[in-house]
Amino acid sequence: MSVVEHVSRMAQSAKRVAPELAAASVQQRNSALDAIGEAIEIRRRDLIDANDRDVSAAAASGLEASLVDRLTLNDDRVNAMLEGLRVVRGLPDPIGGIEGMRTMDSGIQVGQMRVPLGLIGIIYESRPNVTIDAASLCLKSGNAVLLRGGSEAQHSNQLLAACIATGLEKVGLNPDSVALIDTTDRAAVSAMVQQKGVIDMVIPRGGKGLIERVSAEALVPVLKHLDGVCHLYIDKEADRAMAVELAVNAKTHRYGTCNTIESILVDAHAVDCLPDMIGALQAEGVEVRGCERVVTANIAGCVAATEDDWYAEYLAPIVSIRVVDGIEAAMAHISQYGSAHTDAIVTDCHSAAMTFLRRVDSSSVMVNASTRFADGFEYGLGAEIGISTDRLHARGPVGLVGLTSQKYVVLGQGQLRV
Repeated sequence: MSVVEHVSRMAQSAKRVAPELAAASVQQRNSALDAIGEAIEIRRRDLIDANDRDVSAAAASGLEASLVDRLTLNDDRVNAMLEGLRVVRGLPDPIGGIEGMRTMDSGIQVGQMRVPLGLIGIIYESRPNVTIDAASLCLKSGNAVLLRGGSEAQHSNQLLAACIATGLEKVGLNPDSVALIDTTDRAAVSAMVQQKGVIDMVIPRGGKGLIERVSAEALVPVLKHLDGVCHLYIDKEADRAMAVELAVNAKTHRYGTCNTIESILVDAHAVDCLPDMIGALQAEGVEVRGCERVVTANIAGCVAATEDDWYAEYLAPIVSIRVVDGIEAAMAHISQYGSAHTDAIVTDCHSAAMTFLRRVDSSSVMVNASTRFADGFEYGLGAEIGISTDRLHARGPVGLVGLTSQKYVVLGQGQLRV
């Protein structure tokens, strides 16, 4: 059987059982999440051992350090997976609720009901925790899901898929409703994204190359962001100590995430914070690439930035810093070089904060907070399925509601249109 045929059969099987999952009670869906968590806990050591095999093979193959970090599971990250399951379980049921009900002049009542999307395809690299994030959110929102993880996480994903199947079977749900494509052939990606009429939406999670490929080949809707070129702007009225702390956290908390800052913009009237900020970043091992005004400040260790640096998503201990002449220049820089992911301002000025919030067109815009908070868990969504920088049909971290649609419902008492 060819890869295309294999993927098509799996997709069609998942599509067939999607209505069963959509009709399952919230109690049954919640019980499935509990059972999956129990299965993972029972096989915790097996999971970490399987992940060790993946990590060893990835390191030997020369995989980038940031991707190896995303791949790695340890007890803390397994605990985070289990906590994500518990949080999603505790969220309100997004399915079946009727919103905006109103009575029209004709006497009919019109509202909108939340419904699952159907079958979602998720393509991801490195992070095995996405297997659980995706399964939990799709199950809770009543969607079947077809998963295609990266070959570098093959052993981890297969074990997690077995735990998911165990949990589904325990509560009487069809295990085909969460299916993991078990081939590492890259042709499986193309096969998935061309399942028009079968897969209702594809979500790619990974590097820019993967997302560009999926977007170019897809015959089904794609929810995506290409990259995370995130900015921290230090306003002239910023608290300098806060600015330094936020810059260090937003850059060094984790290097390989899409909500890590890659550029810092400093108002020309706030350059007095540069020595402390650059020193703190360098103390964490961060290479600083600065504009001419930063370099001429003669701060040891700074190198000159190039035009390419302003576009760069480093995913590494590197940051670019530019001095700008006010908030208008900062917002213009973000508009030109940013990726509409997450951008933040540090300021004690209310009007500057409100201007930044209104005019910076990114999926998350922040005031006096680390960009690392741009995350579904931190936003109270439970786990997230991804971050969308598109405007339709969801934007920002996508949780349960982002995996649903709405249909109009009408309640009448025999009204006839005249």
